[in-house]
Amino acid sequence: MNFYTKMQNWIPSALRASRMTSSMGMSSWRGKAPTGSIVALSLAMVFAACSNDTIESTAAENEKLGMPLESTTPAFLKKGDKIALLSPSYTTPDSNIQKTADVIREWGFEPVIGKNVDKLDAGKFAGTVEERADDFIEALKDTSIKAILCNRGGYGTIQLVDYIDPKLIQENPKWVIGYSDITTLHAMQTKAGVASIHGTMSSSIAKTGGDEDNSKLLRDLLKGDVPVYKVPSHKYNQNGTAKGILVGGNMATFVPLIGASDIDVFQNEGIILFMEEIGENLRNIDRMFHSIELHGVMENVKGVILGEFVDSGTDLDYKSAEEMLSMYLKKYNIPVICGFPAGHDDVNLPIVMGAEVKMDVTDEGATLSFDIGGYRQEIDTEKLTAKETLSKSLLKMLSGKTFEIEE
Repeated sequence: MNFYTKMQNWIPSALRASRMTSSMGMSSWRGKAPTGSIVALSLAMVFAACSNDTIESTAAENEKLGMPLESTTPAFLKKGDKIALLSPSYTTPDSNIQKTADVIREWGFEPVIGKNVDKLDAGKFAGTVEERADDFIEALKDTSIKAILCNRGGYGTIQLVDYIDPKLIQENPKWVIGYSDITTLHAMQTKAGVASIHGTMSSSIAKTGGDEDNSKLLRDLLKGDVPVYKVPSHKYNQNGTAKGILVGGNMATFVPLIGASDIDVFQNEGIILFMEEIGENLRNIDRMFHSIELHGVMENVKGVILGEFVDSGTDLDYKSAEEMLSMYLKKYNIPVICGFPAGHDDVNLPIVMGAEVKMDVTDEGATLSFDIGGYRQEIDTEKLTAKETLSKSLLKMLSGKTFEIEE
């Protein structure tokens, strides 16, 4: 409670007290002096009560007023450091986790598998919310663990929010890695002032044995080789330069977080908004973007990065989700990078959430860099996306059936 709120609460109380005192027959005051005297006394009590409290609450009040976010970068990993493999959302086959553990060892790190990852709740979750939260909390408290790699997404991380103390994240900064439903954990990390990595997870690493660009760039980033992405030009790009704290992720996951004070990182000034989606039709993407606007988020956005929009449907008369969103973004006169290869498609490059980023968009293309120390390595995303791969959509068509895409 700030000073002004306390004043509003105390003054009416003082006035009521003065009227009560007068009505109780204190004739020596003749019903006049008590009001001024008691109010003066009450004001003195207010100032005394607020003096320390006001100073202590300044940071919290500034944050509510939309002051810029601050970020701490976890330490880069060295040989022998431990990486926890956790399942905060849906369950993952043990074989996938074990294969990923082997890859972690090949990288020179030591895997630590969460004690509850083999649990099952409600047919989907990797244990109850208490069990999943317990694994995350234990990994945060363990000072020997330097990073947390999520096994998969799906759904469920929003259930963990009330179980994890932000101070625990602040006091134990370590890399949290994942995407899709893990977007909620990224918001928690950013709100606590700790950077995290939107990137590939065990469910994908196990399938490739870590022998592809998503995994290799994640490994390099953890070791301190920080990418500077060179992105090809795109017809829906908007030119300009911007700096800000990178927030966002999967739209269906982060839009419900807007307005949730404990993890709302979208009402702060100077943010770069990253958005990606899978399996949502265009009208749902339209609805989510307008929800972002109605919450006033776009007033804080300095730039936008549109990632992959996979299987977004054709229910509205747009060629793609990017075409629709770019139409809405034109009025904001901010730089936009379109088609950045991060999200649910084959190429899912690691990006650092909660870090200060710089984006520079010109007619020739765009660059995206992260201000987190380490060594710089330039990555041409066009070369990575040009490699021959079968998209998930094509695999579905070739298989002749619809199957659930594991996130």
